[in-house]
Amino acid sequence: MHSSSQPLPLGPPSGGFTRQQGSVSGRVSLDGSTGFPAEPGRYQLYASYACPWSHRALIVRRVLGLERVIGLSVTDPVTSEHGWRFPDESGGRDPITGARYVSELYLAADPGYAGRFTLPVLWDTRTQRIVTNDAAQVTVQMETEFAAFHRPGAPDLYPAAMRRDIDALAMLIYHTVNNGVYKAGLATTQAAYEEAFDALFTTLDALEERLARRRFLLGSQVTEADVRLFPTLARFDAVYYLLYKCNLHRLADYPQLWGYARDLYQRPGFGDTTDFVQIKRHYYQSQSWSNPSGIVPKGPFVSWLEPHGRDRMTA
Repeated sequence: MHSSSQPLPLGPPSGGFTRQQGSVSGRVSLDGSTGFPAEPGRYQLYASYACPWSHRALIVRRVLGLERVIGLSVTDPVTSEHGWRFPDESGGRDPITGARYVSELYLAADPGYAGRFTLPVLWDTRTQRIVTNDAAQVTVQMETEFAAFHRPGAPDLYPAAMRRDIDALAMLIYHTVNNGVYKAGLATTQAAYEEAFDALFTTLDALEERLARRRFLLGSQVTEADVRLFPTLARFDAVYYLLYKCNLHRLADYPQLWGYARDLYQRPGFGDTTDFVQIKRHYYQSQSWSNPSGIVPKGPFVSWLEPHGRDRMTA
């Protein structure tokens, strides 16, 4: 699933950042054949409004009207030495499991678990175990296996006829944009940083050109591909431009991308799951190695609600 015009490297350069993929790969199924049948009230989504990978799941849950079907537990935006924790406002514990940290969910399901304690997590309250922590599969399962529970009139974010195109574009976006900002910001050598930086802005330039011809990434309707891109765009000027040294251009410098991002933000499910306060607190107060003072920048001052004009596009 990558662009034929821009093949992906076989491996990271020396000093490059490699992300661990989701390591719990169960699957909810409509017919229950996987052991996790799609049932309302059975599953709990664990997520953070600060985390871009969680943000995708929060968007899809809201857009498809699954709020009463899949429960939600939200973590504090600032992580501790134990990782994602539950906020003081809830007594410091998850009301569903009583856990203080997301790590406890992983270890309750598998005491020998040795991977990273990542979000999002889809939890089965019936068996008290994690179904999956694969961010891509969490949203796809909501879009497909929970289709019977979507709100009336909900959009089809993953239509069968478009899946190959969605997956191909989403994979390019993942490698060069979603994860690309991390490859730049967490690189430990100049060469690794510059490779990631160049790939990121090459892709943003291509997306800018693409969006001059169509309202959304694959035409006139929002799809899973747009869901994958938006969380990174929402964090770009506030975090990645400065903290992760992705400073060739701001999102606001791209007329098409900036208009597109506002178009999505102003749709139900996108803007109302975007919390800039939590986003900035997470990145600037959780990463002491890159921001030891813990000071959170006040800016940028931009209006995500100004007219975008993209509703006049025909494609």
